[in-house]
Amino acid sequence: MQEAQLNLQEPILHHYDSSPFSEKVRLAFGIKGIAWRSVLIPNMMPKPDYVPLTGGYRRTPSMQIGAEVWCDTAVILRELERRHPEPTLYPHGTSGLADALGFWSDRSFFMVAVQLIFGTIGHSVSQSFIDDRAHMSGTEFDITRMRAAVPVMREQYRAHLAFLERQLADGRRFLGGDAPGMLDLNPWHVVWFLRQVCPEEAELIDGFARVRAWEDGLSAIGHGQRREVGARDALSVAAVEMPETLPSGDPDEPNGLRPGMKVEVAPDDYGRDFVSGEILVVNTDEIALLRRHPDLGEIVVHFPRAGYVVLPKPDSRA
Repeated sequence: MQEAQLNLQEPILHHYDSSPFSEKVRLAFGIKGIAWRSVLIPNMMPKPDYVPLTGGYRRTPSMQIGAEVWCDTAVILRELERRHPEPTLYPHGTSGLADALGFWSDRSFFMVAVQLIFGTIGHSVSQSFIDDRAHMSGTEFDITRMRAAVPVMREQYRAHLAFLERQLADGRRFLGGDAPGMLDLNPWHVVWFLRQVCPEEAELIDGFARVRAWEDGLSAIGHGQRREVGARDALSVAAVEMPETLPSGDPDEPNGLRPGMKVEVAPDDYGRDFVSGEILVVNTDEIALLRRHPDLGEIVVHFPRAGYVVLPKPDSRA
């Protein structure tokens, strides 16, 4: 696709179709009716056309708009809400609660699903994928141990589904009421992941009638208006655009982080590849780093604060 054909301010999602966290963003596009561009990336390293944008961040997905990149669904969805406030992802004023529940779904519930899924289908997974996930997690990706844990994980997965079933018990269509939003997006990708990747275990979902109806309702929303573009097109957009985010600090930041400081940022759980840059924005919700790439020019990379560590980086190593 030629650069002239691209709307340079249209969201570009870097993802792959079986990525559960990408599905969370794709459904958000559907809820908001957003037109977006899709760049398909590998599901394991190397990712030669991806990490130049992110500065080394390897996890999926990220969202690019112009010369700025949002890494992690927490900041992606927050930015979508800022740019496209209607329909809101936070009906009935649920923003604090919905975002907090993301930690439950993305860590506790999701990790149960990972062990259940790969304990079940691990025999069909390539060794290269196993090695990649071991490197990303910083520990052994032990399919044999996961297989042995499947009975326990079935029980745990059902226990988490029961939370959703009780929330839906009054007949509401969605977890927050009559409109879908972040309360739904957070657990949705975990239910979707099991259904799509490990259908032989999806009968666990079918045993919860209200969850099953909720699942059908969300599936019917779709993914908005998706159009495919190549990775090189996305890099070209970054190269011709300039970041729009302005410097902003937090006077109450407890460790003295401020715009202009050189730091490294990484997730605190897995995929701990540090991204280096100069702080452009720092507050309780996000930290944005200004980076300079020899081919792409200035890129701003955004990360959440919750679940990410920020370390000072001496000037001599910048």
